Amino acid sequence: MAIDFSYKETWLHKTNPSLKLIIIGLLFIQLLMIHNPNILINYMVGTLLLYLFFTGHPWKRLFIIAIPFLLIFLASSTSMIFFGQGEGTWMKWGLVHITEESFFRGLHLGLRGIIFAALGVIFALTTRPVYLFYSLMQQLKLKPKYAYSFMAAIRLIPIMIEEMQTLHYALKVRGVQAEKGIRGFYKKLKSYAIPLLSQSIRRAYRIAVAMEAKRFSNHTNRTYFYKLGFSRFDVLLMGCLLTIICLAYYTGIQHPYFSITDVRHNS
Repeated sequence: MAIDFSYKETWLHKTNPSLKLIIIGLLFIQLLMIHNPNILINYMVGTLLLYLFFTGHPWKRLFIIAIPFLLIFLASSTSMIFFGQGEGTWMKWGLVHITEESFFRGLHLGLRGIIFAALGVIFALTTRPVYLFYSLMQQLKLKPKYAYSFMAAIRLIPIMIEEMQTLHYALKVRGVQAEKGIRGFYKKLKSYAIPLLSQSIRRAYRIAVAMEAKRFSNHTNRTYFYKLGFSRFDVLLMGCLLTIICLAYYTGIQHPYFSITDVRHNS
């Protein structure tokens, strides 16, 4: 059964993929410089608004994708909250020692993880891989042999999944029973790995020969099926992110939620 992954195209889909990749990379670096949890809370709200309302995907799918966000928040924050250090003790029970400093450091770490994840998913949901590699070739001068190789590899993933399913059904029809234990796992891995690897090697060789014949090399004077450039949507993206950052800093400093403004120092 085919997986329905339809979505509504928004202005985020129309932005230049290379520019969007660079901007998100710079945002990752900028987030590492923020140590005020009040700013991160506002930053997270703005990022989640982009994620929920401008990625163009159905609400149900967005909520399912957001489940790992919560896991990231819990995993990254609780380890710091329960086993952190500080002077203002809130609770101490065995190895668990929750202090005011450890709570805010854990909260800060969890918020940062959510923002990292949200920005990454926004990029993934609003960027077609084909457009990304065409943009990398045209705007960032990535060599065509690398870009087309990546695109070919992406196209091969569904084929490999289908071959794995076909191999599974073939073994099932032939009545091959999986043994238990480590020996059974090794035999099952061998029965799947060898046919898939041999087919992948043959296919990769055929693709390499075809790409060489089609001059997918370092030839500079070439045309592209998709011609990508910059548009007003790129300006809109930069303006939207700049607005989120400015509002996050202003409200986080002028109207803080908590008294602590730097998790690196004791309050």
